[in-house]
Amino acid sequence: MQLLTLTVVLLLLTSIGYRLGRGKALASAGGNPRLLHSLPRYHGYYVALWCGLPALFIIGVWLSAEPALVRHLVVSALPAETQSLGDERMNLLYNEVRNVAKFGMPASTPLVDQAAKHYGELRATLFAAIAALALALASGGLAYARRRIHSDMRARNRVEQVVRVFLVGCSTAAIFTTIGIVLSLLFESLRFFQFVPVTEFLFGTSWSPQMAIREDQVGSSGAFGAVPLFAGTALISLIAMVVAVPLGLLSAIYMAEYAHPKFRAIAKPLLEILAGIPTVVYGFFAALSVAPLVRDMGASLGLPIASESALVAGVVMGIMIIPFVSSLSDDIITAVPQSLREGAYGLGATKSETVKQVILPAALPGIVGGVLLAVSRAIGETMIVVMAAGLSANLSANPFEAVTTVTVQIVTLLVGDQEFDSPKTLAAFALGLVLFFVTLALNIVALHVVRKYREQYD
Repeated sequence: MQLLTLTVVLLLLTSIGYRLGRGKALASAGGNPRLLHSLPRYHGYYVALWCGLPALFIIGVWLSAEPALVRHLVVSALPAETQSLGDERMNLLYNEVRNVAKFGMPASTPLVDQAAKHYGELRATLFAAIAALALALASGGLAYARRRIHSDMRARNRVEQVVRVFLVGCSTAAIFTTIGIVLSLLFESLRFFQFVPVTEFLFGTSWSPQMAIREDQVGSSGAFGAVPLFAGTALISLIAMVVAVPLGLLSAIYMAEYAHPKFRAIAKPLLEILAGIPTVVYGFFAALSVAPLVRDMGASLGLPIASESALVAGVVMGIMIIPFVSSLSDDIITAVPQSLREGAYGLGATKSETVKQVILPAALPGIVGGVLLAVSRAIGETMIVVMAAGLSANLSANPFEAVTTVTVQIVTLLVGDQEFDSPKTLAAFALGLVLFFVTLALNIVALHVVRKYREQYD
């Protein structure tokens, strides 16, 4: 609550700085903004940045350093015999001190109660000092920036330079985050391949990653052939795209070319609501509604359909992806220039002929790119497969049987307390690396198709 109050005060000061900077700029130009090098609002942004950024930086440094600093001060104030405890017991003691101070839990010993009071006093003192420093920096920055404003000041250039640095920082953070993810997957995968050969992992047909505790137990070596996982992923994704692509594309064509604007204004948001439904809800829908229905229909036709099958997971996943395909295709079809439609009508083409022979060929590269992105979305889905297709690693092309996917096995391998020096756990990183390269390849192909085959219109 104190931090929220301080943030609100700083935002108010920043707002005041904006108004003061803007007013000072107009005053220096005699009320005529044409005499200023930059627009008055840029002078206001300049003062606001000087007011807010130093204070926010100090608060950010304090938030990152405060837990370690407070812990060090609290532990240093404990008696000498308590400080000699091991790391685990000291962590438990400090957690109890923190819970007593923050949540008012009863202390187990007077020592804990005294340490909790010291913890609260330290936090209050440090926060007061940081708050005073932040407010002083904000006020000083406001006064300094306001004094520097004059009619010839290049305020726009300086503000844009700050924005450029911020954007570069965000881009750099995103790049390094991606590099970190790839390197973590790569290093752990290399550790896994020290236990299991790459050829066995990529081309083996038996998947049973359970490792025995003792060497004399059955299956102590495990089996890490990932072909059944790749086949299950491909089968479910194929079924999903068979459902999603025709329905999504046809709905996009109807809404873009045939639907009345009032109907489109209502239907498109309703269709896109499907994209906002959590995937676990789709999983419940598949397991409780679609699976029994498909099983009963199969029994009436004499088809042995399992309670958990690739067909159910693929159909429900396809329903989930329909808004993705529909929205992308609708935007691409709508972006086709109206002059192409009018030219086709002028040559005597009907509405359907125009759609089939002019609009769809012009929008086809974008539609193909959107479909490939939808395939990436299907490959990465987890919850629907867990609840509707099961965990059985069966090497089968029969959609009526239970199968599993790469993402499901990654979740299964990393659930619970795991040791990250076991092939069973490290296999999840190898699967993640393969999945990363597959989705990356699909995205690259999609971008290549869009860039190579799209038409440029005036």
